[in-house]
Parts: sequence; C-alpha cells; structure tokens
Amino acid sequence: MSSALAPSRTVRWIIGLSVGLVFAVPFAATALFTITSPEGITFERWAALFDPALAAKYRPVWTGLVNSLILALVTVAIVLLLVAPTMVLVSLRFPRLRRAFEFLALLPITIPAIVLVVGFAPIYLQIGRTFGTGAWTLAFAYGVLVLPFAYRSIQASIDAIDLRTLSEAARTLGAGWPTVLLRVVAPNLRQGLLAASLISVAVVLGEFTIASLLNRQVLQTGLVVINKQDAWASAIFTLLALAFAFVLLLIIGRAGRAGSGRNPS
Repeated sequence: MSSALAPSRTVRWIIGLSVGLVFAVPFAATALFTITSPEGITFERWAALFDPALAAKYRPVWTGLVNSLILALVTVAIVLLLVAPTMVLVSLRFPRLRRAFEFLALLPITIPAIVLVVGFAPIYLQIGRTFGTGAWTLAFAYGVLVLPFAYRSIQASIDAIDLRTLSEAARTLGAGWPTVLLRVVAPNLRQGLLAASLISVAVVLGEFTIASLLNRQVLQTGLVVINKQDAWASAIFTLLALAFAFVLLLIIGRAGRAGSGRNPS
C-alpha cells in the first residue's frame, strides 16, 4: 500500500479501539451477568465449576472440549497434509485445473450447514461402521467445512511467490519432491499455512450444527446441554471457551511467527 494511502497512526488507533470496544462490550456484559446477584457481586457461580460434587453436571462441557481439541488437531492435519500439497500439485503440474479446483474448494461456503448434513448422513453411516462413531470422525466433515477458508489463505501465499522457479531450482540441485515440499515450498507458504490453521481451529471450536445433527458431542453441544440446566454456568463456560480459543490461537500465531523469524528464507 502506498504511504500516501496508508491511514495515520491516530486513525489506526481509533479503528483498533472501536473494533475492540465492539467485541469487549458483550464479553463484559456476560461477565457481569455471571457475578451479579440480588445480594450484590458474588463469585460463587465461578467457584461451583470446580466443586467435585458438581463434576457430573459439568462433564458434557469438559468432554466436548477434549473432543473439539482432537477435532481441531485432525482437521488442521487434513488441511496441511492433504489440501496444501494438492494445491501445490495443481499449481505446478496441472495449472489448467486451477479454476475447477477453486470452484470445488469454494463450493462448501455456498451450501448451508443443514444441507451439508443431509449429504453427510449416509456417508457417516458407512464411516460409523468402518471407523466407529467417535467424535473425531467429524474431522472429515470439518475438513470440507473449512476448505473454502483454507484454500483462500494458502492460495494467496502461492500467488505471492514464484513457486515453479523455487521448485525447479531445488530439483536442479538434486532435491527430491518430499524435500522440495517440506524444505522449500512449506517455509515460503508459512503465512498461508498458519492462517489456514488458525481459521480451521476457530471454525472447529465454534461449530454446532453439523455436530448436533450427526449426534456427536463437542464443545458447542456441551454448552447447549449446560445452558438447559444452568444459564449462569453456560455463560461462564462460554467466556472460558472464548478466552481459551483466543489464547490457543495466539500461541499458534506466535509459534508461526517465531518459526518464520528463524527461517533464513
């Protein structure tokens, strides 16, 4: 961006504070809701979350959180080990297929989740017979769900570099395709891969419709179960989930930037 068109520091601060305020007000209101009672400010509802006598009551949330973390890990693995190499292959070997591949990759974003479930239902009958009905099997559906976002993130990085020249230079120096992919292509696509991973984690942690209709227990379905029993506990767990997701994404982001700083390329 030209320096003449770039916003001033003051404008950036105003925009940042405005956006932060928009997000902070609902969180603050929810936090106030959880600690307010007719008697005044109390933290008894927060302390109750860690009461061993109430562990069974809150078990759906903890179970759902563990399942969601496993799903996030498997979904990111699908994006990094299947989607990204396929995009590199299309870019290097089959450039004429890019438009068709782009259409297929972006198609899920145009289909409502409820419609996707109708298509997934018979597939998951077979998946249940083959792999079981564990919550981790939702990663196949989530891989489709995050495909449009992952595609855009990775493709932007591919378009920003001369992928063909880099790969041909590495091949000329004797590198095999696995080496080219891992030590030449992946470091140069670090930002796109990182963005795709962050988006995938965010989508998995916030998804409800597919998990609910396919009868899998994840974080969001656990929050719904708790909300029917205790609205205050549901609000507290929502705040904790948002804070956890923020910290997790921050750690992933910092790890990616640290790795990029160590990369001499």
